[in-house]
Amino acid sequence: MNAYIFPGQGAQFVGMGLDLYENHPEAQELFERANDILGFSITDIMFEGTVEDLKETKVTQPAIFLHSVALSKVLGESFKPDMVAGHSLGEFSALVANGTLNFEDGLKLVSKRALAMQKACEVQPSTMAAVLGLEDEVVEKICAEVEGIVVPANYNCPGQLVISGEVDAVNVACERMKEAGARRALLLPVGGAFHSPLMEPAREELAAAIESTEFKTPSCPIYQNVTTTAVSDAEEIKKNLILQLTAPVKWTQSVQQMVKDGATSFVEVGPGKVLQGLVKKIHREAETSSAVVS
Repeated sequence: MNAYIFPGQGAQFVGMGLDLYENHPEAQELFERANDILGFSITDIMFEGTVEDLKETKVTQPAIFLHSVALSKVLGESFKPDMVAGHSLGEFSALVANGTLNFEDGLKLVSKRALAMQKACEVQPSTMAAVLGLEDEVVEKICAEVEGIVVPANYNCPGQLVISGEVDAVNVACERMKEAGARRALLLPVGGAFHSPLMEPAREELAAAIESTEFKTPSCPIYQNVTTTAVSDAEEIKKNLILQLTAPVKWTQSVQQMVKDGATSFVEVGPGKVLQGLVKKIHREAETSSAVVS
């Protein structure tokens, strides 16, 4: 069975999508529509902006979404997923790809999500850190014992977790992780504590937008970050998407469940190859590849 997977923030690079724009009229049309919907030329930033421009959350999230969706459209008849999943932001790309959301609504939600997250980051100094070489349970236990807000945010693969929260609490947790035997525990260059309780203002803002958007029954199930199980009910998908902002991304568990449900091939649709690497670490026998267009 084919699982199509969609990357999240961090996969961006300058020049992303330019080949699609130049060689595929259907992709070009999506890019131009995105410029109109967003009210600024995201294509200029994607194709020839600076790394710093592209790193701004309000640009990064729509840019990755746009690249992934355009690529899935260009694949045309060869795009035949039995199941889909997306890492954090990638969940929105996956929902357009499987027909739950239309392109315009998906882009508007992603843009709103990015702005709401950026706003929430400005309210309180917060950060994230990568922890390598510890069991999930050890990371969870240390986070629970540290004073202040610090929580597991991304279960990327066994031995690779990201924690998220208040700056002081994350720093203390990193020291304790090292004492507990972590190979590394280092702060990430991000604007705030994504997938933590500190995103509550953004969750409330996004909830209203999601509730008022039409979600259709998908063509194939999505394995959502919050539940890790196959979901095909439009209302349940909405609920999980709202919870996602303050809940951890359970990528390890999602991939394990997809394998259990019959996935043998994982195709990454979007910029970069990060998810393929994670899938291989979660399930060595899985076939992984990038979506390519002729």
